[in-house]
Amino acid sequence: MSDAESRPHVRTQAVWAGEGGVFMGRATQVPVVHSVSFGYDDLDEWRAAALGEIPGHIYGRNTNPTVAVFEEKVRILEGAEAATSFSTGMAAISDTLFTLLEPGRKVVSVVDTYGGTNRMFGEFLPRVGVEAVLCPTADHEAIEAAIDGGPRVLYLESPTNPTCKVLDIARLAARARAKGALVVVDNTFATPVNQHPLELGAHLVIHSATKFLGGHADALGGVVAGDAALVEAIFRRREITGATLHPDAAYMLLRGMKTLALRVERQNANALAVARRLKAHPLVANVFYPGLEGHPNHDVAARQMPGGFGGVLSFQLHGDFEVVKRFLPRLRWAHRAANLGAVETVVAPPATGSHVELTAAQRAALGIPETLVRYSCGIEDAGDLIADLEQALAAVG
Repeated sequence: MSDAESRPHVRTQAVWAGEGGVFMGRATQVPVVHSVSFGYDDLDEWRAAALGEIPGHIYGRNTNPTVAVFEEKVRILEGAEAATSFSTGMAAISDTLFTLLEPGRKVVSVVDTYGGTNRMFGEFLPRVGVEAVLCPTADHEAIEAAIDGGPRVLYLESPTNPTCKVLDIARLAARARAKGALVVVDNTFATPVNQHPLELGAHLVIHSATKFLGGHADALGGVVAGDAALVEAIFRRREITGATLHPDAAYMLLRGMKTLALRVERQNANALAVARRLKAHPLVANVFYPGLEGHPNHDVAARQMPGGFGGVLSFQLHGDFEVVKRFLPRLRWAHRAANLGAVETVVAPPATGSHVELTAAQRAALGIPETLVRYSCGIEDAGDLIADLEQALAAVG
C-alpha cells in the first residue's frame, strides 16, 4: 500500500494529527503548559536538550509542549518534514523572508499579495539591500522570465488576497527549482483541506493560522512548514527575534483545527453558491472566485485545489465607494472587520482591510478597485447568506 493510500483523510488528520502521545495525567486533550522554563537535574541532559541532541524543552521563547503539538499537526496536514510557529502570520512571513534573503539577493513575487506582504517587498526588504521583483499576477511568462534572472526566492500566494487570482504553482515551482530558487507559498486562503503546495513543488508553505486554521477569530498565530533544513534555519532566527506563539493561542488554534475540514468544506460550498448568485446580480459588476467556470484560472484551480476552491470571494459593485459605505452596514449575517476564515461570515473592502496600508492610487495600480468587497464565507446556511446579500443590494440599488 502506498503512502498516499495509507495516509488518513484530512478530516481524520485534522482531529488526530500530532496528538498521539501520552499527555500529562493521561489527558485526552492537549494540556496548556504555561511554564516559562523547564528544569533538569542532570546537566549533561540539560545541555543535550539545549543543543537539540535529545528531545526536550528549555525555555518558552524557544519551544513549548503545547506549541509543539500545534506545529506537528500542521506538519502532518501539509505533508512536511518540519514546521515552526510564530505569534502572527506576518511574523511567519517576515522571519521566513529575512532568513532566506540577504543583501544583494533577489526575491520574485507578484503584485497581488496581501497588503502587509506587499509592503515587505516594497519597503522593508529594499532597506536591507534585497531586490524585490513584482510581476503581473496573470502573466506566467513574465514570472518565468523574472525567475530566469536568478532570484534566491520565488514567493507565491494562491489564491491571492483579495482578488482571488490563481497561480500555477507546479509550473512556476518547476521553473524556480530548475534555476536554483527556493519556492515559498502562502496557503492561507486555500488551507491544507483544499491545496498542498509542497506536493506541487514548493519548499515551504506559510499560513496565517489566525484565519482558517484557527477558524474562530479568537487567536493570533502563524506557521511555516516544509523542508527540514530550511525550517530549522527559520526557527533559529525566530527563537532569537522572539516572535513566539503563546501556549494559550496554540491550544485555541489546536481546538479550532479539529473542525478544520468540516468548516472548510461548508465554506467552500457557501462561497461557490454566493459567487454564482452574485455573478447574476445586476448591481454587481464582477465576481472574483476560482470556482466559477468563467474565472481566468479556473482550470488551474480545478487541478491544484482538489479539495475545493476556498471560502473567500470578492466582488465589485457598480458605482463608487459611497455605494460600498451604504451597502456593508445593511448586511445582517456578516461582521464588518479586518479578518477572514472564521465560522462567521466576515466582510471588508481592501481600503479598510487587507490593503489599508496603501493609498487608493496604489490599490488601483494593483488592480484593486475601491468598490471591491472581500467576502469570507462562514458556516451559516448558504440560503440565508444569499438572501442577506440580496436585501442589502436592493436597499442601495
